[in-house]
Amino acid sequence: QVHLVESGGGLVQPGESLRLSCAVSGPIFRFYAMGWYRQAPGEQRELVARISNAGRTNYSDSVKGRFTISRDNAKNTVYLQMNNLKPEDTGVYYCNFNGNVWGQGTQVTVSS
Repeated sequence: QVHLVESGGGLVQPGESLRLSCAVSGPIFRFYAMGWYRQAPGEQRELVARISNAGRTNYSDSVKGRFTISRDNAKNTVYLQMNNLKPEDTGVYYCNFNGNVWGQGTQVTVSS
């Protein structure tokens, strides 16, 4: 069974950066797409970024040019580098494996 563990969230000021990590158990990580989603209070969960098993990426319009998703298949880990953070980026960020397995989430708060 696949397990995901996110880390790296926190409280930052607007304009600062954070890097989220998601460690994935199991030997099959490299064969599957991974994604980062976020959920703001009172809002639905939304896709932030996705990376295919071949490394192709796509992003929501709201984060293009500021966020970068990457993966290290040797470490079974996917990352989300978030730069120039804005208050509207606040929410719980969830890692997703192949569209059907979720991590526990990590809180990101952007506030002055």
